Amino acid sequence: MKMKNLLFPLLLLGLVPPLAAKGVYEAPAAFLADAFEGAPPTPAVIWLTGAKRKAVTQILQHKPDRLRIRYWARAGRSAWILEEIGKEKPITVGVVIDDGRISRIRVLVFRESRGDEVRHAFFTRQFERAGLAPGNRLDRPIDGISGATLSVRALTKLARVALYLDHQRTAP
Repeated sequence: MKMKNLLFPLLLLGLVPPLAAKGVYEAPAAFLADAFEGAPPTPAVIWLTGAKRKAVTQILQHKPDRLRIRYWARAGRSAWILEEIGKEKPITVGVVIDDGRISRIRVLVFRESRGDEVRHAFFTRQFERAGLAPGNRLDRPIDGISGATLSVRALTKLARVALYLDHQRTAP
């Protein structure tokens, strides 16, 4: 009997762990080095208090788990490393914003067992040049992926949070 013919019954019996989508796709330090041509600036912090906390809570649809968020900024560009729960575990995402618009979004660490299709360029390209519309919404629709709905929602929320916080960072 061939090996692949044995694998399915063993999966059903729980003797072989299911194939997992999780993994580290890019180290945060490498993401920041790429975002700032090898020399990331010193990190800064934005505090989530008052109106900022309320707005981030509305975007995430739950209270943020921290009071401050670290970011890196230089010359109209900012980079954010944020986390949001997909189905059960956090997804770590890096977002680069140039002059108020997303220039890149990357899944850095994916911990869920499924839904990792959001890490591929065919999906993340949709966010390029996206900005923030009234109501802290993206100014364009983001197509979903069947079977990865919660991961799509998590990335969309994080894109909105990064854009909102970038705007707060630069607001007078």
